[in-house]
Amino acid sequence: MADTTQSPSFDPVAIWRRIDKAWLAVVVIPLIVLVLDAAQFWPVLKTASGAFVGTAPIILFAISAVAYVKASGAETLIANAFVGNPVRMIVMAAMLGGLSPFCSCEIIPFIAALLAVGAPLSAVMAFWLSSPLMDPAMFFVTAGELGMTFALAKTVAAVALGLFGGFATMLFANSPVFADPLREKPQVGGCCGVQKPFQGQPVWKFWTEAPRRKAFRDSWIENALFLAKWLLIAYLFEAIMIEYGTTHYVAQFLGGEGFGTIALAGLIGMPAYLNGYMAVGLMGGLVEQGMSQGAAMSFVIAGGVSCIPAAIAVWALVKPRVFAAYLVFALVGAILAGFAWQIVA
Repeated sequence: MADTTQSPSFDPVAIWRRIDKAWLAVVVIPLIVLVLDAAQFWPVLKTASGAFVGTAPIILFAISAVAYVKASGAETLIANAFVGNPVRMIVMAAMLGGLSPFCSCEIIPFIAALLAVGAPLSAVMAFWLSSPLMDPAMFFVTAGELGMTFALAKTVAAVALGLFGGFATMLFANSPVFADPLREKPQVGGCCGVQKPFQGQPVWKFWTEAPRRKAFRDSWIENALFLAKWLLIAYLFEAIMIEYGTTHYVAQFLGGEGFGTIALAGLIGMPAYLNGYMAVGLMGGLVEQGMSQGAAMSFVIAGGVSCIPAAIAVWALVKPRVFAAYLVFALVGAILAGFAWQIVA
């Protein structure tokens, strides 16, 4: 009788796809330093780990706050922003988008449902633009790296960008750009584990219900791992730039206070931005070395809106012309925010 049992085949492609590339980078970056310049290995690790430990209390508070919002079901209150007067909807959507706990992936099914039931594109645009820029975790991490005033300014900029995009969309709602904006078959999905939010009124004492306790635990672990890997990458890059003295040159390149420097930071930020938390760590080091405040603000605003998860959230649901308008709003708003912050800071 033939042996029908088969040992599992080795599939390097499948293994590579399952590997979290961010965690791989956390391991590979120090190893590259060790191989190329062993003398700098420990200084880089010491600088990076010191920065990470310094922000650890802020990270713990941030992920606990986000987990509480999810477990209590408070995120369902965001839906109230998309009901009523169009102007009120835009204002509420921009404000809630700047404070919501949604990640860029999680807003895809949420927005798809709102568009399906007829929510105006202007309010959705306001939420889309402000949501990727700020959330509770991002606020506290930004405050720890760039200062409380910068975090508050970025929050204001996020809301202002949402208002700008929302009212511009409403103003040109009948133009060819925004006519019939939705794809015929929206590609609703996400790049992270999206959990259906709890329905009904929030339960602030979430620990009385087992499903909500599980939601708190799952959210806490997921966000802890997410923040840890991206911040570690950011601090490793920052440490390398500090130890080799390259931060000075980058900061000088974007260190001017003129409009051109701020616009350039926005243009660079749009394609170069990988992750908001990683960018915060890098910006912290660059600002200390002389990068202008306005350029830093322009970079984080433009890049936050155009980063891959946030851009996919828009591309998946609307036609290319609406997506192009989304990017134009982001760039113009980022440059204006950077210029305003350069004057105020």
